[in-house]
Amino acid sequence: MPDPSKASRPALGELLREWRAARHFSQLDLALASQMSTRHLSCVETGKARPSRETLARIAAVLDMPLRERNALLLAAGYAPEYPERGWEAPALERMRQAVDLILAHQEPYPAFVLDRQWDVLMANDAALRVNRLLMDGRESRHRNLLHQVFDPTDFRAVIVNWPEVAEKFLHHLHAQIVAAPTDPMPRSLLEAVSAYPDVPSLGRLHGAQAPAPVLTLVFRSKLGELRFFETITTFSMPRDVALEELRIESAFPADDATAAVCARLARQQAA
Repeated sequence: MPDPSKASRPALGELLREWRAARHFSQLDLALASQMSTRHLSCVETGKARPSRETLARIAAVLDMPLRERNALLLAAGYAPEYPERGWEAPALERMRQAVDLILAHQEPYPAFVLDRQWDVLMANDAALRVNRLLMDGRESRHRNLLHQVFDPTDFRAVIVNWPEVAEKFLHHLHAQIVAAPTDPMPRSLLEAVSAYPDVPSLGRLHGAQAPAPVLTLVFRSKLGELRFFETITTFSMPRDVALEELRIESAFPADDATAAVCARLARQQAA
């Protein structure tokens, strides 16, 4: 009997053509950069030839494919995946978890949280929980997913003062995710889901006459006054695990003294 899992996989040639188009490579360009003949690449794309694992590794490197998509390329060619996708609690990732815990702890008294590829919040420091309780008046968020928290009018969106700007920022990140992995259906599905919320702005709509600030500031309303944060993103360098490559730590920093004071006050109250 045929393997049903194989039937659901895209053909190798289809994957290569999609990636070439996404990265703006002609067949000749990709062949030269991957150290193979155009004829061989053409035969691979039409299914007349099966490339070696080494050839696929060169192609994936030239196309700058994420590890998840490199595994998909290997599977499409009939090979076993090269890169593992361990759970976050796996023993092999213990040192990485310790590093993340250290970053979250050192971010105090300012918020920091860990996101996976689907924008689900995996971890958060105490400061993030304190600020969230303040913003939501003690209520829990309806969603574990950060994008749904931002776009749902009944969730954090309701307290984001500059929500159109913030929404456009997250839409930009989603589109960048789609461009980075054009054959991955997940970011497209997320984009469709958040675009279904009311009054979602279109990309490029918000352009003022004033010069832009150095970074986008997220402005929240709270009973202690407006809170203003900017964010940084931390990722692992040279990961060899699929989940680890897709993990990121978002750290929020106060954009003014008033916000810093509120964060410090919330920390003191918790410690008292």
